[in-house]
Amino acid sequence: MVGPCGHRRAQCVARGPAQGRRGGPADVRTRPMSREAATPGTRALPRIAAGVDAALASIDAELDWLLALSPLGTDALWDEFDASGRTRVSPLRYAEPALDLDATRRRLLALPMDDIESPLLAGVLSEKQRELDRTIELVRLRGTDGFIAASIDLFGGVEAGLLELANRILAEVAASDPLPADSGVDEVVAAVEAEVAWYRTQAPDFGLEITIDADIGSLMMVSHGRLYLDAELRLPRARVQPLVQHEVGTHVVTRYNGARQPLRQLAVGLAHYDPLQEGLGVLAEYLCGYLPGERLRILAARVLAADMAIHDAGIPAIFACLHEDHGFATDDAFDVAVRALRGGGLTKDAVYLRGLRDLLDDLRGGGAFEPLFAGKFALSHRVVLQQLAEAGWVAPPALLPRYTAADDFAQALAHCRTLTVDALYHAHPPRTPAQEVPA
Repeated sequence: MVGPCGHRRAQCVARGPAQGRRGGPADVRTRPMSREAATPGTRALPRIAAGVDAALASIDAELDWLLALSPLGTDALWDEFDASGRTRVSPLRYAEPALDLDATRRRLLALPMDDIESPLLAGVLSEKQRELDRTIELVRLRGTDGFIAASIDLFGGVEAGLLELANRILAEVAASDPLPADSGVDEVVAAVEAEVAWYRTQAPDFGLEITIDADIGSLMMVSHGRLYLDAELRLPRARVQPLVQHEVGTHVVTRYNGARQPLRQLAVGLAHYDPLQEGLGVLAEYLCGYLPGERLRILAARVLAADMAIHDAGIPAIFACLHEDHGFATDDAFDVAVRALRGGGLTKDAVYLRGLRDLLDDLRGGGAFEPLFAGKFALSHRVVLQQLAEAGWVAPPALLPRYTAADDFAQALAHCRTLTVDALYHAHPPRTPAQEVPA
C-alpha cells in the first residue's frame, strides 16, 4: 500500500534481529536514557503515595496497548482489498498480548489507594488507576462487539462540534503544494540522532531508543519512550523536521521532563493526557515551519472515520467516503479507515483534532505555553499541577523543545494565539528548509 505521505510502503526483509518487539523484523538503535534524577526544589512523595505512583507507572509500562492494537500485515490487507474491487477486507490481525490482563487488573485494583497520605495525590493517582482499568478492559475486548463502547469510555466519542469542525476543514482547506517523497528512513534516523545530540548538550542523560520495523502500521510513533519508524517510509524532506519535532520535541521531551518529577505519572501520563500531547505535537509541526493543508485534512478525516466506526461502518464504507466523497488518495483513505477500525473501532484518532482545537482555545485565552512541557497531562490538570507545584511535587520543565530556541519563535507563538484550527496550516513549504532548526 502507499503510506499517508505519498510513499510506496513495500513489504521488506528484516534489517536486523528483533529486540524487545512483538515478533516483526526490527532494527534497534539504542541511546539509553539514564535513571530519573531528582529535580532541585522538589521533595519526595510520601511513602504510600510513592509506592502507588511507582506501581501505576510500572503497570502503565507493561500495558503497551498501542502496540496491542496495531494491525499486522497492512500491506497484504491493501492488496486483498484492492483485488476485491475495494469492497471486502479480512478481519484485522494483531500480535497476542504478552501480558496476563486478569492478573494485571488484580494488581491494579489491590493498590492501597485509600491509604495515600495526601488527598491531592490520592485524587490524581486514583484517576490514573481508573484509566488503567479501562485500558485493560479495552485490550481485553479487542475484536469484540464491546470494543467501541470501551473505546468511547476511555477516549470519548465524536461530539457534534468536533464533527462539524472536521467537515468544515474537509470542505474548505485545500491540499498544499505537492512535494516529492525524497527522504527515507536513514535520513529520518539521522535527523532524530542529531536532535538527541542537541538535547544532550543541555541534559547529558537525555536518550532515545529507535526501532526500525517493517510492520508497525504507522510511519512513525512514540510508545513508552521508544520511537518506532516504518522501515520503508518515504516522505518529503520539508516534513522531516516537523515530524521529528512532533515525536521527539513533544512526546520524548515531555517524558524526559516528567521522569524528573517526584510524581512519576508525569512521565507516563496523567489520566486523559492524549489530547494535549497530540495537540502540542501538531502545533510543533506548524511552529517548526511546515504543517501542510493535507495534514490538517488527515486529522479531520480521522474524526469523520471515528464517527463512522461508532455508527458501525466498516473499512470499505469509510474508504469510499474519504476517497470518493472527499478526494483523498487511495493510500490515505485506506490508512485512515484501518486506523479507525483498530480493535473493532478505536476512537482515539479523534483526539488529534480535538486536542489541537482545545490547545489553540487555551492559548487564545492567554494560557501559558512553557509549563505544558513539564510532563504528560491534560489541560484540565492545570489547576492540579499548580497545587502539586506549591506542594513541592512538580517543578518547571527541565527541557523545552528545540524549536522554541528559534529567533522568531515568540512571534510565531503569538501568531498561533490568534488562529483557529481551520487556519493552522501552510499552503506552501517554507523558502528556508524546515529541517533547519536552531544549532
